[in-house]
Amino acid sequence: MKNNFVCNETGIRLDVFLAKNTDFSRSFIKNMNEEGLIKVNGKIEKAGFVLHEGDKIELTEKEIETISAEAEDIPLDIVFEDDDLIVINKQPGLVVHPCSTTKNHTLVNALMNHTEKLSSINGVLRPGIVHRLDKDTGGLMLVAKNDIAHKRLSEQLKDKTLNREYKALIKGRLIESFEVEGYLGRNPKNREQMALVGEKNGKYSKTIFTPDKVYSHYTLLNCKLTTGRTHQIRAHLKSINHPIVGDVLYGGVDKAIKTNGQLLFAYKINFVHPRTNKDMSFEVGLPDNFVSILEKIERD
Repeated sequence: MKNNFVCNETGIRLDVFLAKNTDFSRSFIKNMNEEGLIKVNGKIEKAGFVLHEGDKIELTEKEIETISAEAEDIPLDIVFEDDDLIVINKQPGLVVHPCSTTKNHTLVNALMNHTEKLSSINGVLRPGIVHRLDKDTGGLMLVAKNDIAHKRLSEQLKDKTLNREYKALIKGRLIESFEVEGYLGRNPKNREQMALVGEKNGKYSKTIFTPDKVYSHYTLLNCKLTTGRTHQIRAHLKSINHPIVGDVLYGGVDKAIKTNGQLLFAYKINFVHPRTNKDMSFEVGLPDNFVSILEKIERD
């Protein structure tokens, strides 16, 4: 799959520009560049090549040859389905689509077993996938069953009329509503993390947080996305030193609470149906383990 970009500034490195405008890390971009998958104005340049405004960049996203998405009989929690879309309550621990580290047992494999009707816009490894959730984040996701639905739902993501809300248990006490905004990009000190960086190296992001319940040492937050960047909620909460409980990558390990992954759950989604233009809203309860942990800290 080919991705085309036009540089809108002068003096930025090729790898920095692509890290800013894609979900790829600079190291991954360097590897792609070494394989000849990135061209500037039709020519292969080094990763540190300095771009000028108007330069045309072509990135060929190579499908990993050893990976193929095949149907697998994996249970799905389907909240709603019609001819155009599926609303799924994804279980924590399930990867959304095949990749170099997870070649099968993903949501895509389960979807292919459930239906032959999935949009093709995101290629053979991500059929139907309009937006993603991290592996250990559970909750509501939209899946498109045809390309028209996919395009219209993607447009709603872009113009912020597709709304998603999460619950997160964080370390520390926060008693007032607040917002975190800024430019989110790869953390230069830890490329596995996202962090608030300068405008040149990141994409604008904003999350609105409202306390639901304040405990002795924790807070249950309602998190509303205004934008939808990689690791957005996790990185925003890390930036104010209140990481999500159980989030190993962002410093949320808590010896008092045992959990397999971060306590972050996408419980609510609102959008306009791509065919009928009807307002759609879905909400699901927190997983049993999340509820059990809340009950435990309330007793303690």
